[in-house]
Order: sequence, then structure tokens, then C-alpha cells
Amino acid sequence: MPYVNIQITKGATREQKSQLVKEVTDTLVRVLGKKPEHTHIVIQEINEEDWGFAGMLTDEWKKKEK
Repeated sequence: MPYVNIQITKGATREQKSQLVKEVTDTLVRVLGKKPEHTHIVIQEINEEDWGFAGMLTDEWKKKEK
């Protein structure tokens, strides 16, 4: 039973999340032969102030890049 956890910063639309679930499921079916009804996908949206990389928080990085 595949379990996939996708973590993204907040802002994706319902349609985008739906597309992610469909395409990840389709890939697991195609590549690994998994059954869609046994595949679980969880999307966790993280606040930009709770996600860091390159030594800074994402919200700080975005302000710097503008």
C-alpha cells in the first residue's frame, strides 16, 4: 500500500492538488503496478514562515527576490 506525503507551501488551488493526486497515483500504477484503490496521497500545506532553505525562511527569501 503506497503512501505518498507531498509537502508544499500554501497557495495551491484545489484543482492543482487534485491534479497532483491523480498524476502521482497514475505514476505509481504505471511504474510499480500499484492499485489506485490502495494508494494514499497526503498533501500538507506549510506556511512560508514555517519552511526554510538557503539559510532563511521562505517568506524572507521571497521578499529578497522581489
